[in-house]
Amino acid sequence: MENSITAPEREPASAEQGARRPWGGEQKTARCLERAEPALECDQTGVWHVRAFNEARAILRSNAVRQAGFKAEVLTRLPRLMRLPLLFSDGQEHQHQRRQTARFFAPRVVSEQYRDLMEALSEQLIEKLRRRRKVDLSRLTLEMAVRVAAEVVGLTDSLLPGMARRLEAFFRYPIERLSPDPRTWLNFLGLQWAVLRFYWLDVRPAIRARRRQPRQDVISHLLAQGYSPREILTECVTYGAAGMITTREFIGVAAWHLLEQPALRQRFLLAPEEERLTLLEEVLRLEPVVGHLYRRTSQELILAGPAGEEQARIPAGALIDLHIYAINADERLVGAQPRRLCPGRPLHGERVVPSLMGFGDGAHRCPGAPIALQESDIFLRRLLALPGLRLERPPRLHWNELICGYELRDFIVSLDEEGDSRSRVEMESAATGMATAPREP
Repeated sequence: MENSITAPEREPASAEQGARRPWGGEQKTARCLERAEPALECDQTGVWHVRAFNEARAILRSNAVRQAGFKAEVLTRLPRLMRLPLLFSDGQEHQHQRRQTARFFAPRVVSEQYRDLMEALSEQLIEKLRRRRKVDLSRLTLEMAVRVAAEVVGLTDSLLPGMARRLEAFFRYPIERLSPDPRTWLNFLGLQWAVLRFYWLDVRPAIRARRRQPRQDVISHLLAQGYSPREILTECVTYGAAGMITTREFIGVAAWHLLEQPALRQRFLLAPEEERLTLLEEVLRLEPVVGHLYRRTSQELILAGPAGEEQARIPAGALIDLHIYAINADERLVGAQPRRLCPGRPLHGERVVPSLMGFGDGAHRCPGAPIALQESDIFLRRLLALPGLRLERPPRLHWNELICGYELRDFIVSLDEEGDSRSRVEMESAATGMATAPREP
């Protein structure tokens, strides 16, 4: 179910303002302002809420919890007719699956096997913008994310075009819980129809092609492991929902910030790859695509405090809600102004990545993180280098209950022919200011 999020109107920063300020923009996508305290509490219904980074990391890395998000508990209540997909499995079964598929997502493999594809796709999509002069950027980012993920997974033999829209259809039929409510069953039937269309038009042709000639992709690997067509379909659905759709939003929100901040945009275009990727991770820290992660304890979980003392005992069977917006704004790690974008932000902690919990942590940390970062970088470099590119208006914000995250729609960007020269002057002015402005708060 989609719910609108009301966001304040913001004018794009001028080149003079951007040059004067080392900070980027403010947080845009939070559904509400998350309080930072208490770091850990149990509410009246017995749900535990976590808002601090160290406690969240300890929970996500514990063997005493299992997946409870993305409707995992609805799936596990159904009769066990097949292997659980990677997103929902836990324990040794999950670890084995992760080891087996890790080679498809390793940073070196991503760079060597998929960089050329990402660059070619980016060029095609940017050329579409050049021709039309005005596009909905959310459609371009969807096509980019779906086509890259399709190559990795092996969904490249569809009978009809339009796989992106078929994947989007999964989110039109929310099922909050199994109940006799007629709306639940109507949504269930709609979802089954969407899944069947995806299977017959996209998944089944891919399976048949790879049975004839295996390739270096996930579907070929699953066939070699003896997975049934139903099990492969389930994996493809979860890869589609958890990978393709979330990457679309990540690219979009990064573009939103960079288009509104000319100095930051120029800094991104001039920076080496490592600095660009760090900047993108800072965007994801500030605007996590998945706003809540859920776990349920399989046994009592004892959390230790900073000095090793017992901080809390979470009983077996308890539901844990990890508030990612609050966790990513933990001032003990990120310092001042945690709800503003700060490229090069110093982090105060051991082995803390710039995105904090943007890609999750522990056994279920997003395996496609290297893919999401690389394709976002490649696409955005080409997009933001276009002279005269401007944001027509801020995108509409919606909330997706399945992934507990935002969606950006009606994200209209255009190429202003008369503004080409003006754009170059603004970018050069912003770059001059950034050369003298401090990079850290």
